[in-house]
Amino acid sequence: MSAAEARGGAAASVSVRPGVAERLSRMIQLPTVSAERDARGLEPFDAFVDLIAELYPLVHAHLERERHTDVGLLFRWAGRDAAAAPAVLMAHYDVVPVDESDPWTYPPFEGRIADGWVYGRGTLDDKGPLVVILEAVENLLAAGFTPARDVYLSFGGDEEVYGRAARETAASLRDRGVVPWIVIDEGGAVVDAPLPFVRGDAAMVGVGEKGVLTVRLDARGDGGHASAPPARTAVGRIARAVDRLTPGTFAPRTPPAISRMLRLFADRAGGPGRILYRALAAAPLLTARALAAMGGEPAALVRTTIAATMQSGGTAPNVLPSQASATLNLRIALGETVESTVRRLRKRIGDPLVRIEVVEGDDPSAESPTGNEQFALIAAAVAVSHPHAATVPYIMMQASDSRHYHAFSPAVYRFAPLAMSAAQRAGIHGVDERVEISELERGERFHRALLERLQ
Repeated sequence: MSAAEARGGAAASVSVRPGVAERLSRMIQLPTVSAERDARGLEPFDAFVDLIAELYPLVHAHLERERHTDVGLLFRWAGRDAAAAPAVLMAHYDVVPVDESDPWTYPPFEGRIADGWVYGRGTLDDKGPLVVILEAVENLLAAGFTPARDVYLSFGGDEEVYGRAARETAASLRDRGVVPWIVIDEGGAVVDAPLPFVRGDAAMVGVGEKGVLTVRLDARGDGGHASAPPARTAVGRIARAVDRLTPGTFAPRTPPAISRMLRLFADRAGGPGRILYRALAAAPLLTARALAAMGGEPAALVRTTIAATMQSGGTAPNVLPSQASATLNLRIALGETVESTVRRLRKRIGDPLVRIEVVEGDDPSAESPTGNEQFALIAAAVAVSHPHAATVPYIMMQASDSRHYHAFSPAVYRFAPLAMSAAQRAGIHGVDERVEISELERGERFHRALLERLQ
């Protein structure tokens, strides 16, 4: 008897079902755009729930299913040891809107299969990662496999609009006394040459994530005719406030996970890169300054970022508006809080006539460890699906639904087991989002290996 069979049945005999690309394509054809739910209604979301019941009949026959809010799904797969803390595998099936004027190669909700790829909104974020979870579970059920411990599948339909479904699902588990042994959600991916001088592939596993904060700046002024403007209008006051919030508003700091990442990259770097990354790993203050000076993604790893995303004010070209506003989206670095971030904004703007309203916010997560069984399990599964990739921790800059588990689960990680090029990553929330079909097969292999190796 093989080790896999000893852990729960005939898992070693699993064969991958054909047609994963077609199944993902059908999911892409449902426009589950959570930001447009008021206009589109719940129909695409309900249709998605019905579709996965059709596509994954064994999952629905053997796992218990719950609904949380209108768009949250929670499946429970009973394991052999009911007393063991469960594993939670997460994904979301809502997607961001599409600008119809963008030059997509194929219509974004067609789900076109072409030249070994599936194209469309959600192929990477996050229906592709959701599909590979369901594929693995369906295949293991077909082989008669039972996991060592309970496994929960948590799928949200509103992650892109702040994730109330995941928040309520996590609260429900916590209230029942369920403390997950491991939580895995979307996040990092398998990337090639992640930093200059670094050779080979790296499976980037998020061990923590930055906080998220949305604030609105409001200012009022005297309205009137634009022919006689005052020295400072409401629009001018808001513009000055936004202009004062430069990239240097927040001091950079290096989280421990980034130092660990650099130590691992030093071992895979050639020439001057090895010396550079070892030096940076040993000097967090220097690392923070160096990455901040690089700007872009490197800077976002080590400091709170500010992006002005919306602004409004005025009713006509020749009328002074009596009110103006701007919306800011901030990603809060580990070590800061929502409260400390708002204090810093207020100090930097330096204008008591600009009101700062917190629309929504979550503090950064704690860092999950990398020297434990859970991280080793992820690395072992990566060795099966992407054998040439090193498993490397990092800090995720985006917000995920998994942030709701940090308060009561000790091991929360963020990793989508798909190789993604820089061009593919640019398509997430952008144009020509697409996933390679062979990567869907590798993603299924990752989750199957992970479930087989649960102890």
